[in-house]
Amino acid sequence: MAGIDRDTPIPSEIKLHQKSRRLELIYDGGEAYSLDFEYLRVYTPSAEARGHGPGQETLQTGKRNVDIERIEPVGTYALRLVFSDGHDSGLYSWDLLYNLGKHHDELWQEYLAQLEKQGLSRDIDTTSRPAAGGSCGHHH
Repeated sequence: MAGIDRDTPIPSEIKLHQKSRRLELIYDGGEAYSLDFEYLRVYTPSAEARGHGPGQETLQTGKRNVDIERIEPVGTYALRLVFSDGHDSGLYSWDLLYNLGKHHDELWQEYLAQLEKQGLSRDIDTTSRPAAGGSCGHHH
């Protein structure tokens, strides 16, 4: 993963709104995005959710009420978001955050369509429990 290309806008201000469950990104150019925690959580870039290649993603479910407990800067290129469900392995690079902001509507629709297709729910977490019938061995 490339991390940063020089054109990636870096937010000049980042606000965590616990009550409304939104992360607000404000850019110098006047752009501003308000991303809800659930959206950020289901689009986590962490390896366990993204899998090892296209088509191996694990759809994150039941995250409607997830909170972000804190944000930790990672170097100068990313944020680590620590979620209330214990998930903290996703490093959100500036380009990812910008893309999540810019393409919010179509990405969110895509997520909802995936849920529907697989008969899953935003309220029932099927990803945090081990699936029955054999595990998919995680090799590091």
